[in-house]
Amino acid sequence: LKHGRISMLAVLGHIVTSAGVRLPGDIDYSGTSFASIPTGLAALSKVPGAGLFQIFCFVGFLELAVMKDITGGEFPGDFRNGFIDFGWDSFSPEEQERKRGIELNQGRAAMMGILAMMVHEELSNDPYVINSLLGFPVEFNAGF
Repeated sequence: LKHGRISMLAVLGHIVTSAGVRLPGDIDYSGTSFASIPTGLAALSKVPGAGLFQIFCFVGFLELAVMKDITGGEFPGDFRNGFIDFGWDSFSPEEQERKRGIELNQGRAAMMGILAMMVHEELSNDPYVINSLLGFPVEFNAGF
């Protein structure tokens, strides 16, 4: 369930950065701007090593301290911790089961989606191959 949620964020992040949305400012003290970092796997070679280390440590912190199943939670992946509910308790047990199944299936689809985008990016530098097939190609990482 957790990998599906991360994959959903990864797909969304890939699409948003491919659309040209970047954070303002610089990624390091030497003046490398966020806008100069390409999208996708090509970004790994452009982000400074200290930045990759910070990302690794932050993800490790989230994994070990924040995003862990609560003891006594209703189901695996229950991260509410008694704080954020979004109306979950107002649903019937059948509706809760249905929504959990939907999230699980969407997470599986997102895992396949981000994997497919990474593979197509490496094969032909065109992660959005469906756009090309339909006649609307995307200039991926143009200018980098």
